[in-house]
Amino acid sequence: MPGRTENSIVISAPMELVWQRTNDIRAWPDLFSEYAAAEVLEEDGPRVRFRLTMYPDEQQRVWSWVSERIADPVTRTVEARRVEPGPFEYMRIRWTYEQTDDGVLMRWIQDFAMRPDAPVDDAGMTARINANSPVQLKLIKEKLEADTGASASAPRG
Repeated sequence: MPGRTENSIVISAPMELVWQRTNDIRAWPDLFSEYAAAEVLEEDGPRVRFRLTMYPDEQQRVWSWVSERIADPVTRTVEARRVEPGPFEYMRIRWTYEQTDDGVLMRWIQDFAMRPDAPVDDAGMTARINANSPVQLKLIKEKLEADTGASASAPRG
């Protein structure tokens, strides 16, 4: 059975800031802790094709792949997919942004299937994504709220 994950966080920052910063692929190495490099290969209006390179893993392997994103600023959604799926049969990610009373609810929904010869199966990758996504979302939240000074004035809880 294919994998599906859904992770989200509320960021106490203006929608435009959250949208701009999280869609600035060139700056992802500063926003995410897992990416060593992000190289934009092609831009065509809202469609961006890019290469992500991760920091070496525990076995000193460096993972890299090409993805494509189409951002829709009107609906505040992004549809993404891996062009070079690597160990995945396919990997699709939908980002949604929703204004709430507490800030911007940013959600990542990932649909994927692992190849039979991948080092991990669908359940294993689901667990990995569900462990890492909250870490990355928290980092993004902290960085964007710090940019607006919202982290100092936001209620804790």
